[in-house]
Formats: sequence, structure tokens, C-alpha cells
Amino acid sequence: MRLTTFLSAVLLTAAMTAQAQTTSWTADNGNGTFTNPLFYDEFSDPDVLRVGDDYYLAGTTMHSVPGLVILHSKDLVNWENVSYCFDRFDFPDNKFSLKNHQEIYGQGIWAPCIRWNNGKFYLYSNVNGKGLQCYTSEKIEGPWRHINMKGNIYDLGVLFDDDGRVYAIHGYGTVKCTELKPDMSGPIEGTERVIIPEGNGVGEGHHMYKIDGKYYLISTDYRPNGRTLCSRADNIWGPYETCVITADETYGYHAASLTQWQGRIEPDGHPFRLGPLDKDATACTNAHQGGIVQYSDGSWWALFMMDFHSIGRTVCLMPMTWEDGWPMVGLKGNLGRAPRTWFKPGTQMGNTSEREAVSPHAPYLRSDNFDGKKLGRIWQWNHNPDDKMWSLKGGRLRLNTMPAEQLMWARNTLTQRVIGPKSVTTVQLSVKNLKDGDVAGLGNINVPCSWIGVVKDGNALSLRCFEQLTNDTVTTSIRLTDGKIWLRSVGDYDHDQAQYAWSTDGVNFQTLGRMMPLSYQLCTFQGSRHALFAFNVKGKNGGYAEFDNFTVEEPCADRSKNIPYGKTFRIINKATGRPAVCDPHGILYDTRADDRSQRTQFQLIDRGNGLVSLKCLDGHYIKVYGDGLPGDVRFTTDVNDAEVFLWQDYLDHDFMLFSLRNHRYLGKSPTTGSPYSMDYTGPDPARRNGSVFRWEEL
Repeated sequence: MRLTTFLSAVLLTAAMTAQAQTTSWTADNGNGTFTNPLFYDEFSDPDVLRVGDDYYLAGTTMHSVPGLVILHSKDLVNWENVSYCFDRFDFPDNKFSLKNHQEIYGQGIWAPCIRWNNGKFYLYSNVNGKGLQCYTSEKIEGPWRHINMKGNIYDLGVLFDDDGRVYAIHGYGTVKCTELKPDMSGPIEGTERVIIPEGNGVGEGHHMYKIDGKYYLISTDYRPNGRTLCSRADNIWGPYETCVITADETYGYHAASLTQWQGRIEPDGHPFRLGPLDKDATACTNAHQGGIVQYSDGSWWALFMMDFHSIGRTVCLMPMTWEDGWPMVGLKGNLGRAPRTWFKPGTQMGNTSEREAVSPHAPYLRSDNFDGKKLGRIWQWNHNPDDKMWSLKGGRLRLNTMPAEQLMWARNTLTQRVIGPKSVTTVQLSVKNLKDGDVAGLGNINVPCSWIGVVKDGNALSLRCFEQLTNDTVTTSIRLTDGKIWLRSVGDYDHDQAQYAWSTDGVNFQTLGRMMPLSYQLCTFQGSRHALFAFNVKGKNGGYAEFDNFTVEEPCADRSKNIPYGKTFRIINKATGRPAVCDPHGILYDTRADDRSQRTQFQLIDRGNGLVSLKCLDGHYIKVYGDGLPGDVRFTTDVNDAEVFLWQDYLDHDFMLFSLRNHRYLGKSPTTGSPYSMDYTGPDPARRNGSVFRWEEL
């Protein structure tokens, strides 16, 4: 469902179903399988750690605080936020607090490494201009002790070796190893050495492991596009040999348009524009940069980030297979690629192990009525806040206005990541205490930014929508008898579009401004973020705005009806637009687009745990013979002999069929004229190589 339909369905009415209001995306399908991404919101540069039967995931937070987020899981699929390493940057520089037109957008703290040694947690990360930082704690919940190690070490992997020495691996192209002091006071002078010279195709984002006495370095390269490599050696100092362990796994997501401009936040008159969109390009969208971990049952898993359009970078969980001593992403017969839907760690074909199953749950509570004494864990401030200028009072969030020319310079802006693939965010705003020059509302912290809000000029109130991409404003006069207004953002983030709306009663909404294109960009290195803001454009401290009943509704979070059990449907190949047909010659082929005969109609046989077989209404079941080459996808009349597939849910009726026999996908070439085969390694970024289908109910 594209945004135009989505808008007409939900934008102008107050609420969707109670189910949509309370359900948030979780990868857990509730049947022993999971579907990537783990989170449909931003979580970049993931590093994973196992301590006993507990798993921890650390991620980048850049310029947002609290900083350095840590999640906890028992099954690698269901996660919850348990800690941040700090509440605010403790550096005195104005730029960490958006003072005097100084900022750290896209800098701050990033690419963390989380480790555990001798009963203590360690988290390492770089702060631009401040060097390597280390945070230590005996408990994952904190409190965390901060050590500024300084030095020029970033995007690093850390290894506590068996002999007690501690090493940091860092650098791009030319990979270096530096020994760290045991008390983490800094690097040991004179120990830095090149362990992998330039010319070996190795990039950055290093994660070092010692497995069965051998050293393994997981790295990511971006030239000419993204891929993940493993380098191995018998000694920490090398020599290393290197191979690619995953490439081209985009799960059918092409690269998004990148924002292009000159300068930083204010481009000094140079206009913003969105770069070209190439739906066939992998670019750096594919799975890359992240950590690997051994599960308690002995299986190995990768947690790599992937670019999900304007959402930003999020995390995918991928099974791994050891092949010739290499930890390869994927499964036997299809190494380097990984299914979007697979069986959860600790399960066998969807059956739970002896360990107690974890109930599906999302990592955050996104909606907030501000009745608590503290902000929810989902919230982060844009740079350090001024704690004297905000409060939680009477079940509302109060933001006092401070001088700012525009949203990106507004201090005390409270943010949370958008959630995909589609979501509707609404907040109630009280403007009774705004003063001359005050602006308050709901925005999108991105580059370019946008917002909808109330502007007070003298004694007059107006409603304004601002879009920085076009430097355009749409303003309308409003009368608020009780000083309350409801503001809404409706996003279709898989298609990089959003639109604002407003209401005076919280029930009937009308749009303001156009349907806006969204992008990803390399200035803030973050995706789209909802922003609650209040600032003053006349260079003074003004009044205050109060926010209440912030709600996030996710119409795609309940995926229980995405697999068409009990339905009769056609299978439309997205590469050709033509339906599959049980050809009388005995092979699965395709036919003209308007053919709705019995031979183009299918039903599912539910094998449990997301496993299905396909039955044609003419009485035949699909079976794959031989190696699955073109012409090997044929039929049988015996249901017990039918092929068993793991359904791959791609949302919006898109799907793939994954074979448990050879770990490849059903597909048909859109160009050669060949019949269907079972030898596709995965989708291309545009989903038009013949392996992605759309089911059409009849």
C-alpha cells in the first residue's frame, strides 16, 4: 500500500485499531522463526557480546544523549534497552550543547566495542576531537566510569588476549594493532604496528575475536560498495589472509537518495537537493559492519547493520556456517547470503529447545503520556540539554523556549527514532504559554529537516509547515479556544515519504504542506527522527510549550495475516508482472497477465512454524527435482511428497520461497525465457531479478 492510500486510510481520522496502537515491530514471529530487521528503527554500528546465557548489543548514538545505548537479550531476537553509558557529554565545549552556533552533528560518539573481562564490562568508542573513550562497569545497568584514553584510535575492535594483554585494532585500508594499558589509561607508546597493509581490500569497522587459538578480524569495506570480510592469522600481529564472508545481501532494498549540499547544517545559501536514485544499486545498503557471536547451543550468528532508506541503519540477524575454517554468513549451499526469515537461535525447525522460550517483545515503549517522573528510554536529546529549561510537570513535557534561527539549532529538542515500515505519530500540544517569537511543534530532525508547529507573532497565532529541502513554508491562521492542538506525522519510510497533519479536536485531521520526500544523509549519520521542539526566533528566551499523549501507531507491526493461509491467490512475479502457471507440460512457468484460470490459482498447505507447501487448484503440488535448475520445478499429486518452503515475508504481499533442501530461492529469469528454478541466491536491490513475488488474493 503506497503512501497515498495509506494517507487516505489513517491520516484524517483519529485512531486506528487498538491492536495497531499497542503492537510494535518485533522480529519474533511467535512460531519459532524471526524476520529481519531485528528493529525497524535505527541502530547503527552494532557490536554484540555474550556473557553466559546473556547477550548484549551496543550501538552508535552520535550527537544524541543519553549516549551509547546497550540492549540485552536472552535469544538474540527479542531485545530490551537496559543501559546508556552516560546521560550527557561531560566535555565543556560549547559544540556538545549546541551553543554559539557550534555543533557535533554526525560526530559525537560512534562505532562502539563492548567487551567483558574478569567480572567487568568495557565499552570503547571514539569522540571526534577527544580521542578514544572507555566506559567500565561491574553491572551492565551501570553506573559507568568514564576514562578518556585520548589517542587517535577509532572504529576499533578490542581483544582481551589469554595472556592478559589488551589490543585495539583500528584503521581503514591500512589496519593497525595497538596494545592498551591494563588500566585503560591509554595506549602503550611504541606498540602500534601495521598488521594488514593497504592493498588487501580490507576496510574499517573492526571486530576482533580469538577462536580456538586463531585470531579472526571481521571488517567492512565500502569501495566500490559494501561487503564484509574476515581476516585470520595464528598471531595477533599477522600475517593475515582475508576472504569475503558476505556481499550483496540487501534483502531487496535498494540504496536511498542521499542528501547533497555544501557546508554543514547551514549551507550558506547553497541549496539542498536529493541525489539520484538507482534502484538497481547495492551501494552500501547491503549488510555490513557488525559483530559475530556463538550462541549457547554452539551455533554462530552475525549481527550486521543494513541501510533501510530514510529510517537509517538497523540490525539484521544472520545464521553463519563455518566453511574451511572461515565464519561465513549464510547456510550450506548459499554462503554469503542469508534468509530474511529463519529459525530463531536455540530452535530446530521452529521447535524450542530445553531453554524457556522468550515471549516476543519490542525493545522500547514508543508512546509516552509523560506521566512518569523520568522520560522513557526511547527518548534522546539533540545534543546536551539545558536541564533548567525543561521539566515534567502535571503529566506533561514542558519545553522552555531559547533563541534559535531554525530547528537544527534549537536546544532542548527531544527526539526518538522513526519506526518503519509505516507509522503514524501524534502529539498533543498546549500553546497557551507561548510568547512573542516562540515556535513549538513536531518535526523531523534530519538533513534537510522539516516541521509542523505553532508560531506566535505578537499576539497572533498561526500554524506553519516548514520544509528545508525546498526552503518552503505553508502557513495558515488558527483559533485555539483552549490553547490545544494535535500535530501528526504520517510516514511510509520504506518508500521515503511523509506528510504532516493537524487537528483541533484530536479526532478530525487535515493535512498541511506537501507529501515530502525523505532521505538518508552523511551529515548527522542518522535517519529520520521525530522531534518535539520549542524555540524563539527573535533572539530571546520566551515562554514555554507543553506536550502530552505522544502516540506511535504501527499498522504493519502485526504480521500475523501476512501469510495467506486459507486463501486462494495468484503468484505474480515482480520482475515480469506475470502470474505463475502449472503448465500442462509439467513445469512451473508463467502466463499472460490476465490469466485467472485454475492453473494459476494456488493455496498454501500449512506445515507449521512458517513452513508451507504450494497446491495448485488443479490438484497438483509443487515439487523440486534434481538440483533445482530451470525445469526442475515440477509437480506431484502426493501431498506428502510436496516441496516444503520457508515463507519469506517481505510485507505488502511481497514474499519469497526459501528451500530447506538447498537453501536457495524459487525464481524465474525475466529475460531468458527459462521456466522456474530453485537456484536463486537471493533478491536484487530492486526485487526484479525474478525471485520476489506478490500474492494476489482471488
